[in-house]
Amino acid sequence: MSGAGTRIRVKVLGPIRLEVDGVPVRLTPLTVRLLVRLVVAGGEAVPVRQLRRDVWGLADEPRQLDQRNRNEVQKRVLELRRALSPGRDSAGMSILRTEQQVTVQGPQTAYRLVLRPEELDSAHFIAIVSDALLAPPATAAHRLTEALSLVRGRPLAEVNGEGFAEPFMRRLTSLQDSARRELVRVQTDLGHPERALPIAELLVHEYPEDAEAVRVLNALRAELRARHGDELLRHRVPLDGQRADVVLVRGDLFDQADCNLVIGFSDTFDTETAEDLVISRESVQSQLVDRLFAGHRRLLDDKLKVGLRKMKAVGTESVRSKPLGRRVRYPVGTTVVVPVDGRRVFATAYSHLGNDLVARSSDGDLRLSLENLWASVAVHGMFKPVALPLIGSGLARVTDLDRGQLAALIVDSFIEACRRHPALTPELRLVVRPRELAQTDLTPVEQRFQDVVPGSRVTD
Repeated sequence: MSGAGTRIRVKVLGPIRLEVDGVPVRLTPLTVRLLVRLVVAGGEAVPVRQLRRDVWGLADEPRQLDQRNRNEVQKRVLELRRALSPGRDSAGMSILRTEQQVTVQGPQTAYRLVLRPEELDSAHFIAIVSDALLAPPATAAHRLTEALSLVRGRPLAEVNGEGFAEPFMRRLTSLQDSARRELVRVQTDLGHPERALPIAELLVHEYPEDAEAVRVLNALRAELRARHGDELLRHRVPLDGQRADVVLVRGDLFDQADCNLVIGFSDTFDTETAEDLVISRESVQSQLVDRLFAGHRRLLDDKLKVGLRKMKAVGTESVRSKPLGRRVRYPVGTTVVVPVDGRRVFATAYSHLGNDLVARSSDGDLRLSLENLWASVAVHGMFKPVALPLIGSGLARVTDLDRGQLAALIVDSFIEACRRHPALTPELRLVVRPRELAQTDLTPVEQRFQDVVPGSRVTD
């Protein structure tokens, strides 16, 4: 065991390393072999004669040469002791102990390496994996991940093929494979196939003829394809400490049953679709009435009126200037929270509806409405996922930006909002209708996540 105050780390799960008090210690190749031979003995004493055969490759020699060979072993033992406890010879002797064994040839000197499990990475690895294999899934996943993080490469690489090391290497390799396979299983059981996938891929890469490993990998890939079949993009918000994802999906906004929804409106919050004069029947607002209010427009209007009572209007049009539709105008960026079946619809004004009944918007209007939207989501969103369409791509089009640039603007705004509101939402889901996908270049969005460094400020 190490002396008081001395921290020893012997690492054999990869290139052999000895660290004392956090400082790497340089060893000669022969001393490295001696260290490995003592490690693979598993705490048992190794006779000098065995060390000569395994470390030096020397067969038993005549008695007149025996003392010389013992001196060579003692020299390397002394070097290793000094490395294990610099400047403390007595402490080194307590870690690498000298013992006498009684044999048929008479008394024989032997050496025993005494390390605590936390001082030897392979012992630490074995203990963690053995414990994890009997643990419930969540605990097992944590412990197995911890154990596998100790592996830095092929164990005992410096003595690969040596007979004395083979049993130890086989045990470590077998346990490592068991840990990987079990981690794949428990991550799958916990509903995290995406975490199991890279481990399963590694197993198949190393064992391409293993039919069970191939079957598990194919099953994981199939599950992920089914789960993310409509996903076009997924990225974690690139801010320190953030756990929110940005996801782009191909689909229907109103099929996102697990999400709060965002619906874009004009500054008059019109919902009238008769004869397509004020609001188009193809619009998202019209679909909102049909899909969530069973076609009863008045139900939506009543909820909008309740929310708008708290908002300050900026003006009212006359009947002569605006004969159709609502005449009270609210500031762009006004957001009304509409409760529907345990979730929220955020109705946000991002365009101006002219008296000619043509809606107009700009990138500045959209940025302002999004900024106010996220502030409302932070207060009223119940930390649910938020789904929104490609706002600004419909009839009230932001003409300065194409669809991909609109998506990038929305993503930029969301990332910046996550900086102000750390518990905003676990997921922003931007929904693109299938027929619009061919006209939507998602490169600007992907580029945003490549350009933004964690912790940096989002820029235009």
